Amino acid sequence: MGLSTVICIGMAGSGKTTFMQRLNSHLRASPDHKNPYVINLDPAVLKVPYGANIDIRDSIKYKKVMENYRLGPNGAIVTSLNLFATKIDQVIGLVEKKNDAYDHCIVDTPGQIECFVWSASGSIITESFASTFPTVIAYIVDTPRNSSPTTFMSNMLYACSILYKTKLPMIIVFNKTDVKKADFAFEWMKDFESFQEAIRNDQELNGDLGMGSGYMSSLINSMSLMLEEFYSQLDMCGVSSFTGDGFDEFLDIIDKKVDEYNDFYKIERERIIKEKELKEQARKDQSLNGLMKDLGLEDKKANNGNTDDSADVVSDLEEGENDGLVDRDEDEGIEREYTFPGEDRLEGEVNDRTAPDLQKKYQEAFEQTSKQASSETAENIARYIRQ
Repeated sequence: MGLSTVICIGMAGSGKTTFMQRLNSHLRASPDHKNPYVINLDPAVLKVPYGANIDIRDSIKYKKVMENYRLGPNGAIVTSLNLFATKIDQVIGLVEKKNDAYDHCIVDTPGQIECFVWSASGSIITESFASTFPTVIAYIVDTPRNSSPTTFMSNMLYACSILYKTKLPMIIVFNKTDVKKADFAFEWMKDFESFQEAIRNDQELNGDLGMGSGYMSSLINSMSLMLEEFYSQLDMCGVSSFTGDGFDEFLDIIDKKVDEYNDFYKIERERIIKEKELKEQARKDQSLNGLMKDLGLEDKKANNGNTDDSADVVSDLEEGENDGLVDRDEDEGIEREYTFPGEDRLEGEVNDRTAPDLQKKYQEAFEQTSKQASSETAENIARYIRQ
């Protein structure tokens, strides 16, 4: 069947990393599955409880990014992902080489969900995987914290936005079922009346302090009606990353979603990409024809036959193999306990040597230009006086 990708996304504290660790160990312990190919995309994590084949921390130093670009935590995460996204073709190449050796590629994302989902680099990374392998989004939900109808609705709206942003098959994974069973959530998603009753109970229990009262109650009632169509397109399951319960069901749903990707999503994605290419080509042709008309020239293609209007740009140039990306593609001996084990250890890291201060360069160029302009002005004045 080939390799499929599972991208784990969820709110901070939902248990994504622990879920990744349990999924990794479950696949390794199962005689019916091959070991997974593991990728960590969280540059700010100090320790991970699993061995990663590709780790963003091997090529990007998070604290150096903060220092060099004078950024806060979230800005540094986005910038780190941007830097890593420039090498995503090499990452895809490494994973493609392992296509026959692995069944699953599981990807851990930053806890700050908006840094990945709504950033350009997150879209590039997701699109790169989705265009190469069958890709499924696993949206991890903290079950105990979603026992409130309002919190639950907020999480479902976020999941809905991610589904329509990525246009990929999605599984809602209710984590931490060892603390609280997810039966209430399944019922709310299948039965609108039970969700309405939960809103009323929340209002009666909390009175004016309840988030399900007044305007908010009416709003989430309307939203729940709107989300019925959204729920119908989803698969959901409850898991416990602590005990390992529910992971066999999760893997069965993954297989189902891979078939769904091949039957529906892949065809739709190819249609959208083809449509974009045709529109872009039509825009280029229209722009070229308008230019030729303005210049009073005939169509080049009519006079000279087929012509190649393409031009080499910087992005067309091939970079060195594994340039800026350290290949950590061995399962044994992977011990990444902290982000920065030594100075200048990693190739491609962001530091003063590889990313010099652009402001300093701009200042030097400005001073040089100013001196040249002043010298030319002085010569012109002297020449005018002599005349």
